[in-house]
Amino acid sequence: MAGHSDNDLGLPRFDKPVKIAIVIAPYYTAIAKAQIAAATAVLDRAGATHEVIEVPGSLEIATAIGISHRLGEFDGYVALGCVIRGATSHYDVVVNESSRALTMLGLQGVCIGNGIITVENRDQAEERADAGRLNTAGGAAQAALHLIALTRRLGRPKGGVGFKPRSESNATS
Repeated sequence: MAGHSDNDLGLPRFDKPVKIAIVIAPYYTAIAKAQIAAATAVLDRAGATHEVIEVPGSLEIATAIGISHRLGEFDGYVALGCVIRGATSHYDVVVNESSRALTMLGLQGVCIGNGIITVENRDQAEERADAGRLNTAGGAAQAALHLIALTRRLGRPKGGVGFKPRSESNATS
């Protein structure tokens, strides 16, 4: 894998099929196309099936993953988007809150590779989206696959994300 790290864990092997949702905010079309291509290349090499889900912006990525995790049949998720710093503090809100929301889902057992690019300018975004350069989307796909492999090795988590319906809770009648 390209990038800053020299630690290449390779791709995990699976004895059962893996289905991934690639959740992307295609705000910058060319960047989004490069991210999807890079992520799908990694998933294809691992033999995983995938579906692309588009959302309006990076703040909606975690919500879409939460909904997909509760209602869909996905083993893991690749979060993709691009946030380029502008003239206001909106950049900081989007970067911090999208990251925080993905982290919260991950701590609840959702297998997510975070490939949301957060940069100062378009040149940095293009470098990170390019599969032959920094390849953040490919790295995010690889991370999701490794978390799925870990979950399968240790046992599937019990329950879903969020509150359980009353009938499933431990409350006594």
